[in-house]
Amino acid sequence: MTFCRTLTTFLFTGTIALASTAHAAGITVHDARNRDVTVADVARTVSIGGAITEILYALGLESRLVGVDTTSLYPAAALHDKPNVGYMRQISAEGVLGLNPTLILAIQGSGPRETMDILETAKVPLVLVPETFSEDGLIEKIRLVGHAMGVDARAECLSAAVGADLAQLRALRAKVKKPVRVMFVMSLQNGRAMVAGHKTAADEIIQLAGAANAVDDYDGYKIIGDEAIVAAKPDVVLSIERGKESLQADAVYAHPGFALTPVAANKSFITMDGLYLLGFGPRTAAAARDLSVKLYPALADQGGAFPSALSAANCRQ
Repeated sequence: MTFCRTLTTFLFTGTIALASTAHAAGITVHDARNRDVTVADVARTVSIGGAITEILYALGLESRLVGVDTTSLYPAAALHDKPNVGYMRQISAEGVLGLNPTLILAIQGSGPRETMDILETAKVPLVLVPETFSEDGLIEKIRLVGHAMGVDARAECLSAAVGADLAQLRALRAKVKKPVRVMFVMSLQNGRAMVAGHKTAADEIIQLAGAANAVDDYDGYKIIGDEAIVAAKPDVVLSIERGKESLQADAVYAHPGFALTPVAANKSFITMDGLYLLGFGPRTAAAARDLSVKLYPALADQGGAFPSALSAANCRQ
């Protein structure tokens, strides 16, 4: 509790010195590279990964951020107020190191590899945060970020709130009698669909929502042809909002493959915000709940409000 009060004082006064003192002895973090990283100062943190940024804001640590990547779309203040270091898979080492960071938190999968190699050899602690698309993986992500920042108590608070959301989601999911078959389509390229298989965020969010992935014969993303689409028999197509590049319902219904499936027959197309749906951050359970009631409208009155929307604010100090 003393440490929490110290952090509260720091946030109120805006002084950086207390943050450095809290890490003076160094905090050891075991990251996704199976390495132990010593973090001594979090006063100037760069966040690479929308979920990491969202967690940092949920923990009340936005004042420590000196840079974020383009996937840091929530809260909107992140990209509005902080320098942008680029897209997480196309990061420039110069852009990151030019901000004089004392800590770099990067989601697993950030790149390119050449940039990550440079950042690893720089004299700045680089913590690679594991990206595991599961309930346990989400909780561990929150705890690891909180530990790296020296706010374990806040991280446990947020983890408990998200855990409560996930428990409520499981109860809602148990009411599903017949899972619908959902196909997540990232894009249509020259008439061919880029579709999510297993071991993807899309696959896990579909399952969290109480549905079944219509694709069950490969991992990752793959471009599939019309015959494969018809054979998969999807009931619903799910996609994400990508501005002008967003997949449109009419394009799906008119597609030769989807035209022969229940998707076109029932006009079943759902699109949602990308970070919200696939980010696997603090709002993931709420996103799965929203997807679930879109898939199963009869559950709309049974979902209720998720507790973390009310309790997460208590985790900021």
